Amino acid sequence: MLASSALVLLMTPGLAFFYGGMVRSKNVLNMIMMSVSAMGIVGVLWAIFGFSTAFGNNKFGVIGDPTQFFGLKGLIGADAKAAVAADASKGIQAADAIGIPLAGNTAIPMTVFVAFQLMFAIITVALISGAVADRLKFGAWALFAAVWATLVYFPVAHWVFDFNATDSSGNIIHQGGWIANKLHVIDFAGGTAVHINAGAAGLALCLVLGKRKGWPKTPMRPHNLPFVMLGAGLLWFGWFGFNAGSALSSNGTAGSTFLTTTFATCSAMLGWLLVEKLRDGHATSLGAASGLVAGLVAITPSCSSVNVLGALAIGVVAGVACALAVGLKFKFGFDDSLDVVGVHLVGGIIGTLMVGLVATKEAPAGVQGLLYGGGFNQLWRQAVGAGVVLAFSFIMTLIIALAIKYTIGLRATEDEEFQGMDESDHAESAYDFAAVGGTARTTAVKEA
Repeated sequence: MLASSALVLLMTPGLAFFYGGMVRSKNVLNMIMMSVSAMGIVGVLWAIFGFSTAFGNNKFGVIGDPTQFFGLKGLIGADAKAAVAADASKGIQAADAIGIPLAGNTAIPMTVFVAFQLMFAIITVALISGAVADRLKFGAWALFAAVWATLVYFPVAHWVFDFNATDSSGNIIHQGGWIANKLHVIDFAGGTAVHINAGAAGLALCLVLGKRKGWPKTPMRPHNLPFVMLGAGLLWFGWFGFNAGSALSSNGTAGSTFLTTTFATCSAMLGWLLVEKLRDGHATSLGAASGLVAGLVAITPSCSSVNVLGALAIGVVAGVACALAVGLKFKFGFDDSLDVVGVHLVGGIIGTLMVGLVATKEAPAGVQGLLYGGGFNQLWRQAVGAGVVLAFSFIMTLIIALAIKYTIGLRATEDEEFQGMDESDHAESAYDFAAVGGTARTTAVKEA
């Protein structure tokens, strides 16, 4: 689980390269910084109250108790043993002689579970940045990331990921979130909490922010496709920690989800490339990278509930649908810079809904979808869960974005946008052309 946690953390630098390569050269450092800064911002909030809000005892029916694990009290060091003895009613039980408590009914020490879930929170916030590339002020992004994580991600993570815990008699000793425990949505690793959540937020934020200057008439091509491919490779590598790690053990479920994740990703990439070839006449490296990410997104909620054929089907549908969906921004006029909506929102919805269609009892989750004789029982649950998270994230993001817009401001000035966010926000440049053959070399040639 520690290795899986590290793999999921690696996804954020992978995302930084993926997004960084897709923007123009004058904005690459800013793009990378938005992902990297999410690691710091969310990490601090998680330690103070984020984990408690997501995984504390259910409070008011919508969030975990922010005070239960405030500052991770009772989970680390000498405080843990005392907390186990004094507060068993909160669902904490001793894991070993040191007294580190366990996470719910699992054999995972709570300290490891804290670390694992932190990485999910970080990558979710970082994903949103792709929708607003090239024009969002870095200070506004930092404030947005902190407020959005607090008001949107932590509560949604509680709904989706926080399961009830019971004692040996079957009595509930920890009350979790409603989507997991009452609606019984299957979201193994974050189709709703991560991808639909981030995709809906990206749509709302880019609507408030407005279009880039010159979009869509001015070409804004990726400046470094090898960066994009490197980032996609790191994302795929880290995603095994994301999906297989969500089994919370090195067991058959982890092995099954590892395989379904692999097969869906392969078929999604081929599906995207096929659309490109038929539509544009060329299969591109950018399409290959985008297709594999679409497959990873779609299989995330469903990897524990489908067999190999179901995984291949989900991948193909996601690859084709997301390849077509990225064009919606031109039709409807919203400037989703790096296709967060087309890939993460659409892919997350596809993966979540297809659980209700192709889930099979032979998979670890043991649920039957519509096409396997299970009727509409699971499908309607998946649809409600996806719809609620989408609406909540979209509305809350609109409110947060508008509040920032009319206080400190969201958008860079026209001059700053023209200059590039690297120079205007960070006083840096990714590429020093003069030092590698620009002015200095020209002067030397003239002197010779």
